[in-house]
Amino acid sequence: MASNQGEIDELFDVKNAYYIGSYQQCINEAQKTKPSSAEKETERDVFLYRAYIAQRKYGVVLDDVKPSSSAELQAVRMFAEYLSNEGKSTTFLLMAASIYFHEMNSDAALRTLHQGESLECMAMTIQVLLKLDRLDLARKELKKMQEHDEDATLTQLATAWVNLGIGGEKLQDAYYIFQEMSDKYSATLLLLNGQAVCHMAQNKWDEAEGVLQEALDKDSSHPETLINLIVLTQHLGKAPEVTNRYLSQLKDAHRGHPFLKEYKAKVRQEK
Repeated sequence: MASNQGEIDELFDVKNAYYIGSYQQCINEAQKTKPSSAEKETERDVFLYRAYIAQRKYGVVLDDVKPSSSAELQAVRMFAEYLSNEGKSTTFLLMAASIYFHEMNSDAALRTLHQGESLECMAMTIQVLLKLDRLDLARKELKKMQEHDEDATLTQLATAWVNLGIGGEKLQDAYYIFQEMSDKYSATLLLLNGQAVCHMAQNKWDEAEGVLQEALDKDSSHPETLINLIVLTQHLGKAPEVTNRYLSQLKDAHRGHPFLKEYKAKVRQEK
């Protein structure tokens, strides 16, 4: 700790001014500072544009931060764009909630989604609640969707998701929804995996394998398909190399997927 405390932070004045709410001073200091590296330059610019946002000068950020700018600055720009849109459009709410959800911050995702009244916000709310095992709240949200538009595609999908959570006789109802949509529109990866999960929950493993193979033929690196195949091959007691092949495909295409982190933790516990 002592060595870290002894290091001189070349951006100290910039950061400190921002932290204490002296936003104009932060801007002035940032404009005077000549960073020693590209990394420090990005860090300086992040504080500079955050200070402009604090002053509600969103236009400066939107004009200055270009598509070629760093990912950190793109995040700042997105926040400026969000704040400049006083109506808080459904798109911004969904994108912000998606970021929170991917960062495993379900509470923040739900708080964001509750600001919207669209069917898509409600559908995503149900997905988050089911992930949290709050089936009771998911059913209440579904009721609101059904009152809004019972026949909408999103309402039908959400009904299938909730039925999967309920289980029992509702599993067949969920399967019919996925199957009907596949027949009516197209057998997408989302709908095929929905059918497969229904089959697995009903212990119809051979039927599930057939549907998942169809999904794999469409896209050999689709994460949900690979995860369901990993679960299926383990349950059926197939040779370890079969499961490992799907695991390798998942690692190659989606190294940071939450399933892999959970899987590794489980393997460590079993050793």
